[in-house]
Amino acid sequence: MISMPLPHWAIRLIMRLFPKRFHIARLSKIPVFGHLIDLAFFDKDQIMFVPKTIDLDARFEEPESMPLPYALAEHFVNAAEHHWVMDFCICRVSSGCKDYPRELGCLFLGEASQGIDPSLGHKVTREEALEHLRRCREAGLVHLVGRNKLDSIWLGVKPADRLLTICNCCPCCCLWKMIPDLSARIRRKISKMPGVEVKVDGGKCIGCGTCAGVCFVNAIELANGKAMIGSECRGCGRCAESCPNRAISVAITGSGYLRAAISQISSAVEV
Repeated sequence: MISMPLPHWAIRLIMRLFPKRFHIARLSKIPVFGHLIDLAFFDKDQIMFVPKTIDLDARFEEPESMPLPYALAEHFVNAAEHHWVMDFCICRVSSGCKDYPRELGCLFLGEASQGIDPSLGHKVTREEALEHLRRCREAGLVHLVGRNKLDSIWLGVKPADRLLTICNCCPCCCLWKMIPDLSARIRRKISKMPGVEVKVDGGKCIGCGTCAGVCFVNAIELANGKAMIGSECRGCGRCAESCPNRAISVAITGSGYLRAAISQISSAVEV
């Protein structure tokens, strides 16, 4: 299929409107209109958070063979023939981010990435793609992996099911801070990685609320002086990292979680 990159003025307009995304997201909760938004911008999406950190002391069923969570992102990098890195993060640049590197943009994989406007980034080798992900992790960013139709739209590339996005997300500027404002139908498409469990140790938790402050999907509440993690949790792990009492742990339970995650994403996008 022929790709048609958006003109630069259109991209600049998108960046100007970026802070308004919460208002647009709320429209998805309106019946009928929300269904149209879903079809236009999120159809067949499957996006998965990769935990920023896991508790290596947690009890695993198969500790010797348990790969780290970011192996999910690296699997698709190794499987892809085409790799393309944005020279900037559109979310952080649009928001004027001061806490995380603006130059560490998304990594796009798959056939459709060949049609991306070369003024926005550049093609890289498989090894360079893996190095880019390593730099993102060291900068404190969280990987989101999967099919994100919005990317195929604003980049002006097709087909959407041949473009896999590995977004490198900061807590202050991420596109998906709008998750609480989206309809339940769309929210379900941005998921936690299979097997990931986030738990609060009630004996250590002092109810300071630090974790709730860093959770941008509003999945944490304080009840009876303790943090409570709800069903909206996406398992990114930022709460565990920020907790001053180390009262929150992120663990991967069971086996086969990596295969399950790969299968789930592969059903929506092909690299």
